[in-house]
Amino acid sequence: MSSINKELMTNGLWKNNPAIVQLLGLCPLLAVSATVTNALGLGLATTLVLVGSNLVVSLVRQWVPSEVRIPVFVMIIASLVTCVQLLMNAFTYGLYQSLGIFIPLIVTNCIIIGRAESFASKNDPIPALLDGLWMGLGMTAALVVLGAMREILGNGTLFDGADRLLGDWAAVLRIEVFSFDSSFLLAMLPPGAFIGVGFMIALKNVIDKKREQKAAKTESKPTIERARVTSAN
Repeated sequence: MSSINKELMTNGLWKNNPAIVQLLGLCPLLAVSATVTNALGLGLATTLVLVGSNLVVSLVRQWVPSEVRIPVFVMIIASLVTCVQLLMNAFTYGLYQSLGIFIPLIVTNCIIIGRAESFASKNDPIPALLDGLWMGLGMTAALVVLGAMREILGNGTLFDGADRLLGDWAAVLRIEVFSFDSSFLLAMLPPGAFIGVGFMIALKNVIDKKREQKAAKTESKPTIERARVTSAN
């Protein structure tokens, strides 16, 4: 199981990251990543739904006819999104108001229905659960990185409004990186998010290319065979 978990972790966080490789879920990625708090809140909500939907779909996959599998999957996802929405409304009301329509829109997120169809419906519950976890964390990581870039460039802060997600005590987490006379509007608007995603994709491609070149050099490095000579008495 550890090898499967490692493969799923690498796949979800890097090799097949849903946001910067598959380019799925771009609507919430671009719309709510103006701050780290919003990005983290939506990322965790999406991860919870992904884990739950993958697990339930895997458990019921043998009893769902293939002709109606998509409507059944959507009903499962919608039920879980409703639960998450009610929990956020009860415990993180400020964040719930800030994210607005993008919480119920998790139902239509292509990442969730895609993993339910391509992985959870074909695998056992534990691998399906792990796939949902790592894909969700991969999406959350992309959201948080993009949110940090946009918040720093746009407002010069980090973790602004963290108290809306973690409670009143989290107000001390706010960091003012540098002060602005006026906000950098481009970074806070969707066009700035598009540019940020482009830089993230380019950086990943550069890192992957460097790693491939390093691996190729290691493989092509000649090996020196040493002969052992023994003297006969």
